Amino acid sequence: MTSIKLLTSALALSAAISASAQTFVMDVNAKKLGAPIQPTMYGIFFEDINFAADGGLYGELVKNRSFEFPQAFMGWQTFGRVELKNDGPFERCPHYVVLSSPGHKERRTGMVNEGYFGIGVKKNEQYRFSVWAKALQGSAALRVQLIDESSMGEEQQFVEEELNVTSADWKKYTLKLTSPQDLKHAKLRIFLKGDNAVALEHVSLFPVNTFKGRENGMRRDLAQALADLKPGIFRFPGGCIVEGGDLEERYQWKNSVGPVENRPLNHNRWEYTFDYRYYPDYYQSYGLGFFEFFQLSEDIGAEPLPILNVGMACQYQNWENEKAHVPLDQLQPYIDDCLDLIEFANGPATSKWGKVRADMGHPAPFNMKFIGVGNEQWGEFYYERLKPFVAAIRAKYPDIKIVGTSGPVPEDVPDATYRFEDGWKAMKAQKADLVDEHYYRDEAWFLSHGLRYDSYDRKGPKVFAGEYACHGKGKKWNHYEAAILEAAFMTGFERNADVVHMTTPAPLFAHVDGWQWRPDQIWYDQTEMFKSVSYYVQQMYATNAGTNVLSLTMQKKPVANQDGQGGLWGSAAFDSKTGEVIIKVANTSKQKQVVCFNLQDVKTAGTAQTLTLSHDGMDDENSIEKPEFITPKKGTAQVVMDGKKAQLNDELPAMSFRIYRLKK
Repeated sequence: MTSIKLLTSALALSAAISASAQTFVMDVNAKKLGAPIQPTMYGIFFEDINFAADGGLYGELVKNRSFEFPQAFMGWQTFGRVELKNDGPFERCPHYVVLSSPGHKERRTGMVNEGYFGIGVKKNEQYRFSVWAKALQGSAALRVQLIDESSMGEEQQFVEEELNVTSADWKKYTLKLTSPQDLKHAKLRIFLKGDNAVALEHVSLFPVNTFKGRENGMRRDLAQALADLKPGIFRFPGGCIVEGGDLEERYQWKNSVGPVENRPLNHNRWEYTFDYRYYPDYYQSYGLGFFEFFQLSEDIGAEPLPILNVGMACQYQNWENEKAHVPLDQLQPYIDDCLDLIEFANGPATSKWGKVRADMGHPAPFNMKFIGVGNEQWGEFYYERLKPFVAAIRAKYPDIKIVGTSGPVPEDVPDATYRFEDGWKAMKAQKADLVDEHYYRDEAWFLSHGLRYDSYDRKGPKVFAGEYACHGKGKKWNHYEAAILEAAFMTGFERNADVVHMTTPAPLFAHVDGWQWRPDQIWYDQTEMFKSVSYYVQQMYATNAGTNVLSLTMQKKPVANQDGQGGLWGSAAFDSKTGEVIIKVANTSKQKQVVCFNLQDVKTAGTAQTLTLSHDGMDDENSIEKPEFITPKKGTAQVVMDGKKAQLNDELPAMSFRIYRLKK
């Protein structure tokens, strides 16, 4: 009886809809499976921009913990007798400080660290303080405090523990601090207790409860947000930091592995790139290094995709300076970096670089399958340098897939030095496995490129959409409208899964007090975070990807905002693991649209599960204060039988994105 009522009500709804508005009819062929959808189709791209590593994903709360910043006490306030020295126990991080008696019983010696826009702590959470130290005579004592300088109470410190340094040799000491309150702008203060001097190096403070509980771990909520995306690919460490403004400051993976105390500081090119968003204290500690990237990839179930330097500094910043790049006959160290990285990731624990990995706690290989060489480069200067890299990698590791790049833009630009088409020709000639395309474009571009990949060569390299975002014309933030247009455009990825194998939007992270580029997927302050609407779009796709493409057409044409399609976009897939048909449809018109899906080879009526992103305010966005202001909502829709033909009739809200899952 219930099923009859459902059928009757569904048919009534269908009739009412049909009578009141134009119905856009789409045909879904659930009988014939199309191209496989790669497990790597939807992924994430990490770059240390917007304080994404130190001050963000990386759990360290102390800024300039080893006093290696060019201004050695940047991030610190010192008082009393504090002396900087540079003959410490770690060769690549030689600086340390000596705290000595101030010479008067009423005076104090010590230091205060400000953290990254403040040190964020949560009530009842534990924080692990650690320091490498030695006593210069006898033993020495430290008072380690978390303080609130804005407190109206009698005491600034709200937690304190004492640390005794008992050895004249360098040793690592640890203690735990439990916060009794929530605070975004705490500071770490260290007092010398007594008269005996003490030397301190690598002063660190981590949440005990990091992601997976690792000492040198990731901030739990941010890493969990990555895991919740169910990404298939994880591209790292950039981005422009792979190149650096000059080669000296390029990201060098070999400096980012081994003991964390001995990883040298690196200048972050995003410190100076935008003078209107300038942060003079933006450096890379390399605490989040290549071992941690590979480990995180494993933790979140994503294939790692490292990008390495091709012997070129940033072309944007070195237009006419050929001396900024490595001569062709001096590329071998850069080629060796690629070969050695593959050994680090995949080699046995008995190999040189495999042993480094094993000594860091991961004897088993990471089973890396992809490597990218060069970021956003273009022109013969890049193509000539790439050739010896490809030859060397193919010769030693023929199973590794190589990712090249077509440059910084998605089409040829008049009067520009970069040529998109030339990039693709060069990558085909060199037999790259995938080509990395980048596009940050406005609404009009996204609305007019629905068929972008339908005409691509099916026999050439595969597409990696490695950086993309709808900026919004004059609205470079995370507003709702841009996210919906991204959702619409992504139907073209899925429809063309035979040629599009990887996609990663960018950038990923941004600190609300320290951003330089937007829009971004995930925003945060010292203790809280929120996911942008674009994040939810990515999650909707990744968790509803399916295994094979199904044909979805309107009057035998792809549904991609073509004439007469009412601003609709669509794709369909089959999930062989669950036996479900998955339909994705976006309505980019400013009015609701009535749709009807004819479901070939679906043989019975039933209920489709829906997930819908819909909102009225086009300029609205989520925020720290309202993190779930705009989120997808679950629902249902009815599949009915019209004779022997299954149909799904529905009404799509204006500017919305909906996913249907139904049993075949």
